[in-house]
Amino acid sequence: MYLSDSDILKALEKEQIIIENFDQTRLQPASYDVLLGNNFMIFEGHGFEVIDPKKDMSPHMRKITVENTGYFVLHPQQFALGVVADFIGVDNAHACHLMGKSSIARLGLIIHTTAGFLDPGNALNLTLEFVNASNYPIRLYPGMKIAQIAFHTLSSPASKGYGDKELGSKYHQARDVQASSMYKNFQN
Repeated sequence: MYLSDSDILKALEKEQIIIENFDQTRLQPASYDVLLGNNFMIFEGHGFEVIDPKKDMSPHMRKITVENTGYFVLHPQQFALGVVADFIGVDNAHACHLMGKSSIARLGLIIHTTAGFLDPGNALNLTLEFVNASNYPIRLYPGMKIAQIAFHTLSSPASKGYGDKELGSKYHQARDVQASSMYKNFQN
């Protein structure tokens, strides 16, 4: 069940969910608008012939930091990682979904290709997986409303939260954009 605006406020008060620097003006009827951060990562496009999930691809990515007054240009059909400016967290009894906003989608921007879920027990600055589906470059401005998050109450609290040593969690409490750690699933 999605939390309503009033339930989000109650959960914040009880510290069941965390939204650092909460801004009441971004609270929607059943979601919260999140802002785009300053850091992005793109594939360099040289030094490899294939993206191999068994290999650490981070050496083939370049981090780009954009000033608050600047912008990042996402070219047609380009893929890039970004990060939301907001630090978001949930306890073991809640989960969170990241979803695109209609106004952004109407520009041809996909804000997350698959990973839009915040597991119970995790807290981080969510990673965005951008794809420009349009035929034109799109400017992305730090601080712009880029997505929305919706919170859910679980039927019962999770027995282990994300970050538990037994789960092999890779992105627990990440504060910045980071490349895929999929290759770690193939180790051992």
